[in-house]
Amino acid sequence: MRHGNKNNNLSRTASHRKALLMNLGCQLITYKRITTTLAKAKTLRTYIEPLITKTKATDSKETIMHNHRIVFSYLNDKAAVKELFTVVAPKVADRPGGYTRIIKLGARIGDNAEMAMIELVDFNEIYGNSILEAGEAVKKTRRAGKKKAAATTESSNTEEVVATEEETASLPEASTDTASDDAETETKEA
Repeated sequence: MRHGNKNNNLSRTASHRKALLMNLGCQLITYKRITTTLAKAKTLRTYIEPLITKTKATDSKETIMHNHRIVFSYLNDKAAVKELFTVVAPKVADRPGGYTRIIKLGARIGDNAEMAMIELVDFNEIYGNSILEAGEAVKKTRRAGKKKAAATTESSNTEEVVATEEETASLPEASTDTASDDAETETKEA
């Protein structure tokens, strides 16, 4: 029985599972996005997110050095650890967890295994355009503020309607002028 055993063994021995997650973690940090099976992606998320959280503790040199060593014991790749602390850590400094995103890709052709893409959230250019810059503070609002926002949008909508009416009123005049100019050029040519 597996009461209280939450980790997915992935049908591997402990040493094989450790090596697998170590390699997948290094590849995710290096390439920022990898494609694997859904079960491996979900297990990798629980493996890599605590390591990314350790990069945020920058209280003293001893703490930073200690966290480097802890992360290195999980990854065993100097280049990946350096990439994690120098490139990934500054981007995720303000994010309170949830550093990875799993996107399901459908079934694999050969064995019908459920495939997924796991990526670091802050390194996606498609979804990242709407995210504020890392230096800016995130504005926190309350639901009661919607009434004021709705009133301001109504006033701006009425201003836009007035502006568009003025523009449309001036458009027919301009179009008749261009039509008369075209007629004059045709008569001159003839």
